Amino acid sequence: MTNKKEYHSMCEVSKSFTRGSARDKQIRLKIICSESCPVGFIKLTLPGKPICCFQCVRCPQGQISNQTDAVMCQQCSWDTWSSFQQDKCIPKAIDFLSYEELLGLSLAAISISSSVVPLCIASIFMCHKTTPVVRANNYSLSCLLLLSLFLCFLCSLGFIGYPQSEMCLLRQVAFGMVFSLCISSVLAKTITVVIAFTAIQPGSRLKRWTSVKVSYCVVVFCMCIQLSVCIVWLSFSPPFPEYDIKTQPGVIIINCNEGSPTAFWCMLGFLGILASISFIVAFLARRLPDSFNEAKFITFSMLAFLTVWISFIPAYFSARGKYTVAMEIFAILSSTWAMVACIFMPKCYIILLRPDMNSRELLMRRGRAQ
Repeated sequence: MTNKKEYHSMCEVSKSFTRGSARDKQIRLKIICSESCPVGFIKLTLPGKPICCFQCVRCPQGQISNQTDAVMCQQCSWDTWSSFQQDKCIPKAIDFLSYEELLGLSLAAISISSSVVPLCIASIFMCHKTTPVVRANNYSLSCLLLLSLFLCFLCSLGFIGYPQSEMCLLRQVAFGMVFSLCISSVLAKTITVVIAFTAIQPGSRLKRWTSVKVSYCVVVFCMCIQLSVCIVWLSFSPPFPEYDIKTQPGVIIINCNEGSPTAFWCMLGFLGILASISFIVAFLARRLPDSFNEAKFITFSMLAFLTVWISFIPAYFSARGKYTVAMEIFAILSSTWAMVACIFMPKCYIILLRPDMNSRELLMRRGRAQ
């Protein structure tokens, strides 16, 4: 076995030639071979040179060489990555929207603190349920809407944390069902406003449709349609955890694959249809007398809701990894806050700060004035 010194001497090449006719002089030209390649590199033979002359080339990312003078890099497994020196494979970093990082913690804090607002508004309504402002806007349906808004804020918490199988199955379904309850309650309130005003006209036959049962039937009907979409979705192509190793080298991005994109967009599209119908009906009814006129506030809330979710679509396709989840949470919180602010804040303002406006005589007088 030759040592390193003997190896270099074997690669010395002698070449003799004479200069002039007077003297004979032999000149030895030595080709000095390359030093040994360290770990993380491989030997690359130089064309036209002796085999002992080579170039050291670093291994590509995701591959290693753990011995000197290696001639081939070794590929790391799917869940590992090459170290900085590229001499060993180390576990890849795992990336998901967690409660430990600032983004996840901030969104969770906003969701929990925001969920208190509908409960506070519900308590205000309960304490003033006999006042004209609360009674004119369907007290029971308003409480149902506030409950759904409370759940809308909380459902965003299901998108934060390690994407387990159960979480992937439930979070989008919970989101779809809770928002269906919310938007269908808004639609029922809008229809109730129109029916209530039409029923007071002489000769109207719509008085029997002013019952709260009609509103609940609208809510249940819309909920059943959304539930059917979710059942088909979970039966044939349910969501599941996915390990993305291509988006970011050296990082495993864990997210929930929606299973069937068609089912996901059908669920979201149904919410858009409900919101669009509510917006159109409320817009047409916006000039009804003030004693019944909740339609103008519903118009603004549905316009804000549709704007948020239409803006969400390009953001959803452009974001990657945990930022896709963060964008959906942001859309949930923004659209929910739009409904809280547009529908209930004006009522709370009158109940708490302008009690002089919360009288039947004033409401009816303003209604006749219009």
